[in-house]
Amino acid sequence: MAPTKSNDRAGVLDLLRQFKDNAAAADSYAADRLDKTRAVEPKLRAFEYLPRETTRRPGPLSGIPVAIKDIIATSDMPTTNGSPIYSDHVPAADAWVVERLRSCGATIFGKTVSTEFAWRQPGPTVNPWKTAHTPGGSSSGSAAAVAAGLVPLALGTQTLGSVIRPAAFNGVVGLKPSFGAIPRVGVHPLSPSLDHVGFFARRVDDVALALSLLAAAHDDDRHGRPLPGFQIDVDQGLEPLARPRLAIVRLGLWSRVEPAQQRLFEAAIATLRAAGAVLEEIEMAALDRANWEAINTILASEASLIYGDLVARWPERTSAHLKALVATGKAHSAYAYLEAKALQHRLGAALAMEIAGFDAILTLPAFGEAPQGLDFTGNAEYCAPWTLLGAPAVTLPAGFGDNGLPLGLQVVGRIREDLHTLRAAKWIEAALGFDPGVPSI
Repeated sequence: MAPTKSNDRAGVLDLLRQFKDNAAAADSYAADRLDKTRAVEPKLRAFEYLPRETTRRPGPLSGIPVAIKDIIATSDMPTTNGSPIYSDHVPAADAWVVERLRSCGATIFGKTVSTEFAWRQPGPTVNPWKTAHTPGGSSSGSAAAVAAGLVPLALGTQTLGSVIRPAAFNGVVGLKPSFGAIPRVGVHPLSPSLDHVGFFARRVDDVALALSLLAAAHDDDRHGRPLPGFQIDVDQGLEPLARPRLAIVRLGLWSRVEPAQQRLFEAAIATLRAAGAVLEEIEMAALDRANWEAINTILASEASLIYGDLVARWPERTSAHLKALVATGKAHSAYAYLEAKALQHRLGAALAMEIAGFDAILTLPAFGEAPQGLDFTGNAEYCAPWTLLGAPAVTLPAGFGDNGLPLGLQVVGRIREDLHTLRAAKWIEAALGFDPGVPSI
């Protein structure tokens, strides 16, 4: 079976249904994806490491190649953390989430480019829609690999906006589950009280299936908060909500949003209303006012403890971005950190009441299209509130901007109500009826 355009566009559930009646297709699919990846990789540069073989294993994800962000440990492949310090590092054990994927039969399809330690120093990955533009970060390679049709599923992480924003920039579905939903054992930390493991895929059904298989708790992740279990029927997919009630949240950032993104948001609201959803504007003044300072105080404070010694030991192998993060964190007082943590708790506890009567929030994942150039991976301010709260968030592709790059929407739910949030996102996905396709690269 030679690689085809239909393979580029296929989602995880599409493939599993195909593989059920076609063992030969299952046997060859990952190898075909590897051939395509090798062909486009000199231009896309999404991978730090590619596998030598793609042997299929039994399990609910059998035949599905999954790309792994390169801050997530793999025992049979290098894990560089986006840093020259770890250029030859091969961990002794898989991260918990990689081990679980292997047990589900997934093919571990190499390591995708991350910014340095999932912070701001970018890697070489380009946006597959327009290679002069960033793919976003820090999960740069994972988002680009799914967008280019190289893999149907990839792992990312988010501490500010590193799943939701690159998913929007690349025109794919991104899921940041509720905080603590997936164990981070073996995932290199940036800020332990903010770090999330998430997914990139082509459909809401696909990220829902991934979460259903990978959500768990682990004794070695003290922030674990297990979700209520659920299953996804591969033949039927996720059951969407009927006529969801959606809270429109623009935030005070709205005036800075690019005109094309504003127009797309307004058009989406009109489309969803016409399809039967109930949408009402709400304001979240306390969260709007305080989230950016709070999340950055927490992140820098915790990161300075993790990376302070490393920056001191390896000044020539660490970026100015990481050095600045450490310096900022060390400058925060213990009182400022504890105050930010207390605010995080209060705002998180208030979320359910603030959106009572709604199924989910409809907001933006980014200010607009992916910025030109590779030095800046984009602004995370539209992602930060929901990362701070640990609420589930989904990026949906929704259109293209004036420069021909993807634009998205963000759907946010109540903490630990990931399934309900995904069902709302599935309804929105169907009502929008938008498929960006696969870029030619």
